[in-house]
Amino acid sequence: MLKRKAAGGVAGRPRLAKALAGLGGGAIDRRTFLRRSGLTAMGVTAAATLGGGMVTKAGAQSAGAAGEVRKVKSVCTHCSVGCTVVAEVQNGVWVGQEPGFDSPFNLGAHCAKGASVREHAHGERRLKSPMKLVDGKWKKISWDEAVNEIGDKMMQIREESGPDSVYWLGSAKHNNEQAYLFRKFAAYWGTNNVDHQARICHSTTVAGVANTWGYGAMTNSYNDIHNSRAIFLIGGNPAEAHPVSLLHLLKAKEQNNAPLIVCDPRFTRTAAHASEYVRFRPGADVALIWGILWHVFQNGWEDTQYIKERVWGLDQVKAEVAKWTPEEVERVTGVPESQVKRVARTLANNRPFTIIWCMGGTQHTIGNNFTRAYCALGLALGTIGKPGGGANIFRGHDNVQGATDLGVLSHTLPGYYGLAAGSWKHWARVWETDYDYLLGRFGSKELMESSGIPVSRWFDGVLEDKENMDQPEKVRAMVFWGHAPNSQTRLPDMQKAMKQLDMLVVIDPFPTMTAVMHDRTDGVYLLPATTQFETYGSVTASNRSLQWREKVIDPLFESKVDHEIIYLFAKKFGFADEMFKNIKVEGAEPVIEDVTREFNRGMWTVGYTGQSPERLKLHMANQHTFDRTTLRANGGPADGDFYGLPWPCWGTAEMGHPGSAVLYNTDLPVAEGGMGFRARFGVERNGENLLAEGSYPVGSEIQDGYPEFTYGMLKKLGWEGDLTDEERATILKIGGDKPDGVNWKTDLSGGIQRVAIKHGCAPYGNAKARTVVWNFPDPVPVHREPLYTSRRDLVADYPTYEDTKAYRLPTLYASIQEKDVSKEFPIILTSGRLVEYEGGGDETRSNPWLAELQQDMFVEINPRDANNLGIQDGNMVWVYGPEGGKVRVKAMVTERVGTGVAFMPFHFGGHFQGEDLRSKYPAGADPYVLGEASNTAQTYGYDSVTQMQETKCTLCRIERA
Repeated sequence: MLKRKAAGGVAGRPRLAKALAGLGGGAIDRRTFLRRSGLTAMGVTAAATLGGGMVTKAGAQSAGAAGEVRKVKSVCTHCSVGCTVVAEVQNGVWVGQEPGFDSPFNLGAHCAKGASVREHAHGERRLKSPMKLVDGKWKKISWDEAVNEIGDKMMQIREESGPDSVYWLGSAKHNNEQAYLFRKFAAYWGTNNVDHQARICHSTTVAGVANTWGYGAMTNSYNDIHNSRAIFLIGGNPAEAHPVSLLHLLKAKEQNNAPLIVCDPRFTRTAAHASEYVRFRPGADVALIWGILWHVFQNGWEDTQYIKERVWGLDQVKAEVAKWTPEEVERVTGVPESQVKRVARTLANNRPFTIIWCMGGTQHTIGNNFTRAYCALGLALGTIGKPGGGANIFRGHDNVQGATDLGVLSHTLPGYYGLAAGSWKHWARVWETDYDYLLGRFGSKELMESSGIPVSRWFDGVLEDKENMDQPEKVRAMVFWGHAPNSQTRLPDMQKAMKQLDMLVVIDPFPTMTAVMHDRTDGVYLLPATTQFETYGSVTASNRSLQWREKVIDPLFESKVDHEIIYLFAKKFGFADEMFKNIKVEGAEPVIEDVTREFNRGMWTVGYTGQSPERLKLHMANQHTFDRTTLRANGGPADGDFYGLPWPCWGTAEMGHPGSAVLYNTDLPVAEGGMGFRARFGVERNGENLLAEGSYPVGSEIQDGYPEFTYGMLKKLGWEGDLTDEERATILKIGGDKPDGVNWKTDLSGGIQRVAIKHGCAPYGNAKARTVVWNFPDPVPVHREPLYTSRRDLVADYPTYEDTKAYRLPTLYASIQEKDVSKEFPIILTSGRLVEYEGGGDETRSNPWLAELQQDMFVEINPRDANNLGIQDGNMVWVYGPEGGKVRVKAMVTERVGTGVAFMPFHFGGHFQGEDLRSKYPAGADPYVLGEASNTAQTYGYDSVTQMQETKCTLCRIERA
């Protein structure tokens, strides 16, 4: 709908020029000019800085309108840097915006997306009322009708096929409180068929990192990168995916003269800033990392003291690395020895260095191998648990970290407690619900304790023969709640599944591509949720800091906040009174602060217990008191706290723990945010010690390694006398006839954590990081060729897995790889982000300021490949995938990609295999920009541990359209 050129081929004038042209034909005063051009008194500044990251007064009200302008602090709803947005609200209308200059994260900066979030809230393309598809036409209905019709059908499906036949797909766009309620809701419904975006962006990170040193999150922070002496970035493009984060990298690069090493198959905007750019073949990360470590070990550059004290299993890694000679590394990765050795030497000579990765390193069939290899690199060189070091894993959505922590996942409960009976009993105690009641909601105890179907495979839950599935019946109803379907692979298969469903429900501020790709004439409902600017609550940035959003405006149109929608469905299903017994409900809206306090009562594992609403609000109100590098408050009412109380924030809020800015840092006392590696894997393995040796946090009374704390351990140490009578009573009540087994994770009093910290110890113990994960398919990370590989010469040496079953479904590996399609589909296809758009793109492509920046879906093709195919820049081309999917897009001929590699962004939707679906959207709710979804051409492939989808190295064929 937006066009850069007029019909005659003349370039269109910018918006501001058009606005000025419209004022011709007579004298005009300044106020009239500002009003007509959509700018108010401060708008001249905005016009001068439209590309500079700040949007000020909007034209929603004329100059001089009555009413006080109120400033409200919120947090950007795009990536998870956590930039503060200061909204200016007048008479209930959001009239202006500026970035938070006091925020230690963005310090007055915004990217294009952040600068235009006001349009996200006030956007005219939003879904305005509940809609129902009837005979192929959208019909407006009331909320009561929607809840009753959807609820009746779901209860019918539940009665006929069991609770697992309804899939509840949650969102990284929910705030923490809504995410927690969503997972709790699924538990009361009786299913683990619940998931969210983390499955398809960083599940392999969480699995790989948590199984190496204890927690599956970013260890340091953006700000701590200021202390880095080198930056090793692989499979990430923060310049476009998390633009404000790049400022922290560049600060280290400039002030520390820190080399920035960027490893990526594509020369990205981030790579343009690199001191060393390493182009390697997609999918060869393990080979590249082992090639770097080969030189480290050959030259004795590893940190032997650190390894002895804090790392287990590196000798087994060393044996695997020995196989990766420079010649073999070049054969597999394409990177010459001279460059690999230079990178190794640079890292060895510039410690501490930080390791950064994003979805380029996670979305693979062996993504967990990649993330564990990155960890091994940092451990070998002693850079984990150090300021300026660590593994800095940038997350993609504003609350994908928080929604993951709060358990919107098919394999765990909030706080990564898992699904074992003990985990359910813990949360039953927190919820004050009888465990047997929860058990009765599920199809069986086995289903209650088994991982559900992941979002990456939900449509296989519809299409697969039920005889091959580990649940009684197929998925019959699907709820997309704040999730774009075009962010998932195998869209032709997804469309088939959508058509077979009994019912499809979309709950979102925008209709998303779900509304038009299903090829149905009925059984589809669209429910308008609000944006996060129309509600309030906490949100967790990538660095584990929690921030408190204030509500900017009341819900617009007929939209409802997500936690009210959850309550309405819980009431319809008959479990609202039980689910909300400790949460006040005003009208139909649960009180957010009560929800925060409830998850504070239960999430001892990751330390989501000390961040009360009051402490978080205090931090937001006093952002200016926090140091821009350490994140610690220097005076003021939050003196000594780390900004946002990054988890773990141990104990209760009354304990006043400051949060943990750098995980595994033994240079600080535990009471001030220090800790060793988590003792999560036992105390020994094959007779070898898994606990730390001679390494411990400053001030620890146990000056060695130790296991996790239990009531029994306190008794053995003689520390149980430090418990209060109330704490001891709670522990004894939980433990029953076995109180010694009550541990730091299940003690609802927080007494075990408090006493351990009083004696300088981390509640979770003090162990070695393990570089060998004996319970994974590949205990030591190995290279395996992608399922669709153009290098058939490597398949025999580095084959994939045998076909297996995971997460209730058959999972294919060898049966796909054994078919050679490389001659028909010779080009490697990868995907990634653009700076203008985010996620599935529905909200950003519905934003006129962003939509004007990038109006066409495209594929990047190397000039050599383009010339061989007879394709010129700007031609329309077909990109065919080996499983039958195809997309019609524009060709961008560029050397950003190497020969034999093509790249597509994944933010587009609304076209499907050449068909324009604009007419199928509800009137007025179609995004300004439509395009093919890259995942229509993407193929089968799932990580062996998490079912992460493969999007970074499949194959394709490109032809001129």
